Amino acid sequence: MPRPFTPKVVTANHLMRGDAIWLTAEGDWSADISEAELIETEARAEARLALAAAQPEIAVGPYLADAKAGATGPEPTHFREVFRTRGPSNYAHGKQERA
Repeated sequence: MPRPFTPKVVTANHLMRGDAIWLTAEGDWSADISEAELIETEARAEARLALAAAQPEIAVGPYLADAKAGATGPEPTHFREVFRTRGPSNYAHGKQERA
């Protein structure tokens, strides 16, 4: 018996920066998961993943990641995605530099 669908976001890595990015409802990419589209149906998720895969000049390795609705937008539900929202693992550049 297949598992029931749970909410997802489309995520990938930016081709030039290597930073984690998320697909917005407008079809743009954001470095902030709170701006991502929270996808509630499997059909929509597959369509959005196909859109992401058709943008290899921007996004590398797009995939669906589990997420939940949060106070300011989607929030990750898995530690891997939480880690990706924090940016590179050193403090010399990226999101962690701003922290």
